[in-house]
Amino acid sequence: MAYLPMNRDEMLSRGWNEVDFVYVSGDSYVDHPSFGAAIITRVLEDCGFRVAFLAQPDWRSPREFTQFGKPRLGFMVSAGNIDSMVAHYTVAKRKRHDDAYTAGGKNGKRPDRAVTVYCRMIRKCYPDSPLIIGGLEASLRRFAHYDYWSDTVMPSILFDSGADILVYGMGELQTMEIARRLHEGYPVEALQDIRGICYCVRTEDYVPQSAVNLPSYERVCESKRDYAVAARKELDEADAVRGKTLIQRHGKHLLVQNPPMQPLNTEQLDWVYALPYMRWYPPCYDALGGVPGIAEVEFSVTHNRGCFGACNFCSLAFHQGRAVTVRSEESVVEEVKGFLHNPHFKGYVSDVGGPTANFRLPSCEKQKQYGLCKGKKCLAPKPCPQMQVSHEDYLHLLRRLRQIDGIKKVFIRSGIRFDYLMEDESDAFLSELVAHHISGQLRVAPEHCSAAVLDKMGKPHIEAYKRFCRRFYALTGQQHKEQYIVPYLMSSHPGAKLRDAVELALFCKSEKIHPKQVQDFYPTPGTISTAMFYTEIDPYTLEPVYVPKSESDKAMQRALLQYFIPENKPLVIKALIKAGRRDLIGSSPKCLVTPMAGTTDGGYSKRKPQPKKNKYARYSRKK
Repeated sequence: MAYLPMNRDEMLSRGWNEVDFVYVSGDSYVDHPSFGAAIITRVLEDCGFRVAFLAQPDWRSPREFTQFGKPRLGFMVSAGNIDSMVAHYTVAKRKRHDDAYTAGGKNGKRPDRAVTVYCRMIRKCYPDSPLIIGGLEASLRRFAHYDYWSDTVMPSILFDSGADILVYGMGELQTMEIARRLHEGYPVEALQDIRGICYCVRTEDYVPQSAVNLPSYERVCESKRDYAVAARKELDEADAVRGKTLIQRHGKHLLVQNPPMQPLNTEQLDWVYALPYMRWYPPCYDALGGVPGIAEVEFSVTHNRGCFGACNFCSLAFHQGRAVTVRSEESVVEEVKGFLHNPHFKGYVSDVGGPTANFRLPSCEKQKQYGLCKGKKCLAPKPCPQMQVSHEDYLHLLRRLRQIDGIKKVFIRSGIRFDYLMEDESDAFLSELVAHHISGQLRVAPEHCSAAVLDKMGKPHIEAYKRFCRRFYALTGQQHKEQYIVPYLMSSHPGAKLRDAVELALFCKSEKIHPKQVQDFYPTPGTISTAMFYTEIDPYTLEPVYVPKSESDKAMQRALLQYFIPENKPLVIKALIKAGRRDLIGSSPKCLVTPMAGTTDGGYSKRKPQPKKNKYARYSRKK
């Protein structure tokens, strides 16, 4: 095993005079299957192609882009594991100091909108080289989309980047087919029938076919209602079984999205995860302190893909899809056995999970033939009666991993769906989760407690979480363990009014929850929640949605979630008064905060105006 060549000298040391593909990434090179770039490049290598890995090139100069010469078949470009704007900026649009996907951990090694910037430089250097874009940034920006950081609707990234083809979704099958056809001498224009890709054509060159027309780029810029309609149609057709071709006009051109590629089956997933990954970063990064992002995942295992939970604020449904596919037990067991030969390994498997750790079955038998239901969710607001629920397969896998000699502990750190777990009549999985797979804290994501907000999130109502907590703590008591549930909570999601934030604060108080951190809703491209944030319309009902956008409103909602922090008291009191809940300011057990010092009403009510003193009074004569 060896790392792919990262520069010209490494290419020549292999005896290569050229490469077939140059893969350009906005991240540092980490050859681990938790990194999409590692999977795609290893897949290409296994298919017999010569691949160079160009990590975080200097985008201000052509020098690094041309060091390998013109690749025989083309360039592939990705921003990295996450959108470059999310990597660079907080939800408050402040520049981040750290970057987990960069050697040395410091921000600034990739440009904003990395895919577009890299592609424009490549086009200057090699105007006629096939240019393929993929990864999360490209996939989620494939249609006209709202960009939170510029507060504008931007065209498809295909137009801004000038790329020939956009691969959306996980991409292995599309990438192999693209590479095969280019190798056989087909021009890039002859690849436009491949599933799971987007491409652009002039309007007059497009042959009409059965397709879903989206409101045009111009229309979604002008009409927020049309934007909401487009967002719903885009997600509705993101199904590999029933999804149709989508077209969206951009001026004199059309963006064409072919139906989604079929997800990898078990045999294909086993092949992908058995490729010869180094599971680490190249030695050239040692002097910089390494790549921080590898620490959490080095000894983690992905056993599934897809998530039929499909929360509205999550990009998984739009990128990876809702259909769940899984690796075989033997594949996962062999990967974990491989850890035993790694000198870094201390016997602890950090995670056996995926988008949702406890999914190992399709949502129902019907979806195999007809696809997942359009416009409906399997788990929210209530679980679908057709959903099949079982943890037997996952539990059997975990038991096998625990029995491997040299394995001390197998943790589950990626999220479990507690609402799905609650539909399982057996307590076997939850009992063994408590006994063997938690390090003291179990993180789950109720996100909120207000039914109105949870409906906009596409999450189950809070009663499911409460039932889960009762079962969890009953089992920890039976096993004499001191373990805790740590809930993820989100403030300022579309639909969350100040009174909902007060309700959430009261819920936290009653449940003795003291969140150390509070995450404001982050409007990332490609999600239904982001469409709500921008349009203030629910794409599924086309009814108005209240969206907390002002810094004052968001600050008050955050403060209410951390009402117990003394520094937050002034904001909490302000929020309670604005929400008409002065009854929660006081010293009784039901109150959230005590009044400000020297006041009885919280300190924010208007004081009675005092009569003005006559500054000349002392000089006036007594009557």
